Amino acid sequence: MSTLPAPIGPLLFLDTLADQRMDLAALFIVPIGEAPPPISAEGAEFPPVEIARFQNVSVWRSRFSCPADAPSTYHWADQRFDIAGLPAGDLNIAYVSCNGEEHGDLDRDGAERNAMWARLRAQHKARPLSLLLHGGDQVYADEATHGHPLSDDWPDTLPRDPSRADLADLRDHLREKFLERYIAIYSAPEVAHVMARVPSLMQWDDHDICDGWGSLQRSRTYSPVGQALFDVARDAALLFQHACVDGDLPPRFFDASGLHLGWEVSLPGLRLLGPDLRSERTRREVMGIRGWQMLEQAADRAAPGRTFVMSSVPLLGPRLSLLEMIMVLIPTMQKYEDDLRDQWQSRAHRDSWQHMLELMQRIARPADQDVTVLSGEIHLATRGEMPLGNGKTLHQLVASGIAHRAPPRVWARILHVLAHLGDSPLRGHPISINRIPGQPRRYVAERNYLTVSRRDNSWQAEWEFETSGTSPALPL
Repeated sequence: MSTLPAPIGPLLFLDTLADQRMDLAALFIVPIGEAPPPISAEGAEFPPVEIARFQNVSVWRSRFSCPADAPSTYHWADQRFDIAGLPAGDLNIAYVSCNGEEHGDLDRDGAERNAMWARLRAQHKARPLSLLLHGGDQVYADEATHGHPLSDDWPDTLPRDPSRADLADLRDHLREKFLERYIAIYSAPEVAHVMARVPSLMQWDDHDICDGWGSLQRSRTYSPVGQALFDVARDAALLFQHACVDGDLPPRFFDASGLHLGWEVSLPGLRLLGPDLRSERTRREVMGIRGWQMLEQAADRAAPGRTFVMSSVPLLGPRLSLLEMIMVLIPTMQKYEDDLRDQWQSRAHRDSWQHMLELMQRIARPADQDVTVLSGEIHLATRGEMPLGNGKTLHQLVASGIAHRAPPRVWARILHVLAHLGDSPLRGHPISINRIPGQPRRYVAERNYLTVSRRDNSWQAEWEFETSGTSPALPL
């Protein structure tokens, strides 16, 4: 049963943008029996409402709005919170991913775990952020299955015919375990400070469910235990990553039913697309019908300026299909097959990968439109490029992870070598993996996060590295 060291909140989430207004949701987690005070903004009060209840805590949400094109403030519990807004001129947007680790994440020292969050907090104080994009693996829920007889050995061993009562008990167990992880993250002072002042937009990835979700064998994901795990993880993601529940999704979501959790946010000169690469994923498909419909419609809709597409799994990468073939042939390496099956570059996803790259071309086809991909997932930082034609380039910026410690440097060197081979899934449009400014190799094995900034109507990117510091700006 999860308990609170102290009430958590407010945590800001962007519901939507419309008519030069920013619709926000403020989330609170408090002990059962308590109610958080109202939000005060622009002379009005917005009382929170309870939207979920657990064994020891309840979750409340207050929805309110503020100007989108100018700085503003709101007040809560005798505290003042400044919001930078999304002005038509200069602005800063941060991108983070991989906020945890697969094993023992709840036992890590908070100052060590959240060191890069502390740096992001300091950066926001010096250069206010307008938005905070979370690109996947906001929590690492892999150990949530531990401690229950139906899921203790997930996904290696599954019960043959669990009873309804046992499955209901499993859901209760998983629900509390997911809550425990979100409480641990959102109660960290470094995270809480930023999220109370910078509206967040999130899109989940596999560890927000379990390692390799969608790339595991169908017998696992479609088992009663697998479906219970997905349902609980999805409810937790709606609640703690989007401040909503089923039937209550904000209008930025493409599919009001929530079967696909992709979303879009647009304002003059800037569009943000967050396709969902997990809800409909199978071992043969990255997205289902709804996901592709969302991107097809977005590609055909005029969006002058810059479109940022969040692809939780990197869209531009080396020829991993060679590594995938080798791993399948070596029995001791086959356990890593789902990690490679996760990638767009997997042999199983070649057609989907080509289609996604063609959609990026279509977005950038009008003379007044450009597109950039933001990715995480690999626990390294890198960047890629693909020529789109007409003098335009698809940039991919990979920032991963803000809390996950870097893998051994030998893995970065292996990817560096694979990147030499190159790949051209679209004929005449070769992909290249390039060095981040100031870095000696293509892949950087340090914890990191990314800032994309608009200055004088031009965009640039900067990585913040744990050891190397701030990279020189990369023009986009």
